[in-house]
Amino acid sequence: MSEKKVTMGEFRKTIATSLGTAFGIVIGMIWTNVVLGAFATMGISLTTTGGTWFGWMYFVIVAIIVTIVCVLAIVFIGKWGGKE
Repeated sequence: MSEKKVTMGEFRKTIATSLGTAFGIVIGMIWTNVVLGAFATMGISLTTTGGTWFGWMYFVIVAIIVTIVCVLAIVFIGKWGGKE
């Protein structure tokens, strides 16, 4: 039986893909909360309690910042994972 050795490039690619997916999940989760907060603020309670428009706008700004940071991290990790 032959053993296949994992190269450092394959290892980096796997880690980069996993981390990219994790950051994508974070982005999706935060935007889900933004949308749910908007519905609650409009008086359409789905799963959260109502808030104020100021609070919702603050959450949108936080979501945008988190999205930018996560996308930059995905790009950086993707480049790192592509190295041989």
